[in-house]
Amino acid sequence: MPEIQVLSPHVADLIAAGEVVERPASVAKELVENAIDAGAGQVTVEIAHGGLTFLRVTDDGCGIPAGQLATAFLRHATSKLRTEYDLEAIGTLGFRGEALAAIAAVSRVEVLTRTADSPLGASLSLEGGVPGEVEEAGCPLGTTMVVRDLFYNTPARLKFMKKDAAEGAAVFAAVQREALSHPEVSVKFIRDGKQELLTPGDGQLQSAVYAVLGRELALGFRPVKGSGEDMAVSGFVSLPACCRGSRSWQFFFVNGRQVKSKLMTAALEQAYQNQKMVGKFPGCVLYLTTKLSAVDVNVHPAKTEVKFGSERAVFSAVYHAVLSALEGDRSHPRAEWKQEAIPAPPAQAEPQQTRIPLERPARPPLRTGHGPVVARVHDTAFPTRPAPPAPAPEVRQAPEPVQPPRPEPVREAPAPAEEPPPADWRVAGEVLNTYIIVEQGDTVLFIDKHAAHERMNFDRMKAAGYDPMAQTLLTPALCRLSAPEHQVLLDHQGLLEEFGFEVDELGADLAVRQAPFDVAVEDIPATLEEIAQKLLTTGSADPAAARDELLHTMACKAAIKGGWHTSPQELERVAQAVMSGQVKYCPHGRPVAIQLTKKELEKQFKRA
Repeated sequence: MPEIQVLSPHVADLIAAGEVVERPASVAKELVENAIDAGAGQVTVEIAHGGLTFLRVTDDGCGIPAGQLATAFLRHATSKLRTEYDLEAIGTLGFRGEALAAIAAVSRVEVLTRTADSPLGASLSLEGGVPGEVEEAGCPLGTTMVVRDLFYNTPARLKFMKKDAAEGAAVFAAVQREALSHPEVSVKFIRDGKQELLTPGDGQLQSAVYAVLGRELALGFRPVKGSGEDMAVSGFVSLPACCRGSRSWQFFFVNGRQVKSKLMTAALEQAYQNQKMVGKFPGCVLYLTTKLSAVDVNVHPAKTEVKFGSERAVFSAVYHAVLSALEGDRSHPRAEWKQEAIPAPPAQAEPQQTRIPLERPARPPLRTGHGPVVARVHDTAFPTRPAPPAPAPEVRQAPEPVQPPRPEPVREAPAPAEEPPPADWRVAGEVLNTYIIVEQGDTVLFIDKHAAHERMNFDRMKAAGYDPMAQTLLTPALCRLSAPEHQVLLDHQGLLEEFGFEVDELGADLAVRQAPFDVAVEDIPATLEEIAQKLLTTGSADPAAARDELLHTMACKAAIKGGWHTSPQELERVAQAVMSGQVKYCPHGRPVAIQLTKKELEKQFKRA
């Protein structure tokens, strides 16, 4: 049996550092939280090369006394706890006394600091956790921490770091969360010499939300305010019509601490039950304020998870506060959707849709009524019904009696060569502008026209290659995405160009200057958000899978939509693909058709 030994302090420090410092974003989070705990009103975070080679956090807080500067970098050294009883009511962001020691153990650190009662400041340099001498230095009030060459002495950790752009995006996301957690602090973020964030620090949450999340998202938020059982909930939630394609815009804070909470997420989304679109997620910036003793923040080294004394009370408080905000909205979500719908076009515009190829259907206007739909269902149900008499058909039929011998061979010759054998099924109509009804013997099939057409598009694109018709936008479409989504799209610009998108950075937004013809301008942000999420989950691990996921997205965008009026010719073509066995499932694996037998129908009517 191997001999049991006590680890050396150096190895123990490296292990402890691994629990706290996962990447540059972890360093930024810990240092910004220290600055906030120090009473800072302004915090500036600067990084270069994703924060791996250079990360600097400057604050105007209370500073560190020169005599305590070296002690601050020892393990379990902290000014925030004194006795075991303090653990029962932690009101600061930091408290473990591990952050500075962990950071210094895996990097080269320089610190400048000055307190209000000292005319001169102090400086200290550390390398691999080993401190130099504390020296006098001239510096402003507060503290400046410079972290260089992160993980230089732990190459095993360094090789797991992502590209500079991805690490920088993670730092930016961490800074954004800290800025939202304390709107009374002005937070600035500079990456490679370029300022990307500045919050006013005026104490108004709405100002911080506007600066961090952008105008579009902020305007889609509604204020939340509620209380109950020794706790209060405040903040903002998105209106149901403004929900997004991922949970990237959900921010939860407990007593000023940013946390990840499945409990609060469940309460939030439960409040949106039957109000939001399927597959969409509400955004939020929610603050839960409760007694310090009612929450345990000491359950995770990174302090991002908490444990509540009463989970039922927390769920109830969040749920009812959000539900009250949604119900208090005078403009009901459904009314908003109708207001955004485009009025129905004049009747003469409808025949133009029948000439558009199935592979690239035009985007018809949305309809808010059902009257015209009912009339079109009858037209669609019997595509072979003769049209009312008109002058044009009479003119075309007039020559037939003049030359009686000629029609005989013309009608007989094509029959065996061109006319397919009669199908044993027929399109009986369409319901809800979504489902094609097909009759086949004693069976009735309901075909989801969107799912079936999406599969047809996907198979065609995959076999022949996707060659999109792209259009240059007169005015670039601006998209505000989360930091990881923003960066992953920039990292895959070449792939996006293959699919017809041309994007570049414009401040904190992405400017889309070209997009596929299949994607409406108003759908560009949601489409890019969906693509970004797919790239984040599959892009790095499997490029082929990522390409297929993007094909899924574009096949969906190019497909005819449920709720749209579709011409009889298009319905026939989709039905043919399904009835021939060419299409059985949509690209996501869902069935495209269900069937009912005559016996099953008769049983429902009590005739069996």
